[in-house]
Amino acid sequence: MPRLLGVDIPNDKQIQYSLTYLYGVGLHTAREACEKLGVEPTRPASDLGEDELGQIAALLERDYTVEGPLRRQTTQNISRLREIKSYRGMRHRMGLPVRGQRTKTNSRTRKGPKKTVAGKKGVKDLR
Repeated sequence: MPRLLGVDIPNDKQIQYSLTYLYGVGLHTAREACEKLGVEPTRPASDLGEDELGQIAALLERDYTVEGPLRRQTTQNISRLREIKSYRGMRHRMGLPVRGQRTKTNSRTRKGPKKTVAGKKGVKDLR
């Protein structure tokens, strides 16, 4: 498996799909990078030489924000929103959906499992 920017990319897949294993690189970016370097996007990653892998890595680091720097940038943006106590920052802090989704139903992914509140036990109607 070739390593690119500290990530193992699969040998058996085409290079355009192998590059999407990098954080911040989607199919469009992968194809764009192949086009800029003149690498055939449908070639298997195993066919790439060390020099071509180096060129791809250099291009991605130079022209795009990927992997560590992108993760750091995202984390810093969220922590900035939390610090200034914006609405979005408060939603992040409370673990609720941030982008306007409804929370009366659904949103279980962000809220976690249900916290059941017990009903009244043993109270009978005396009418």
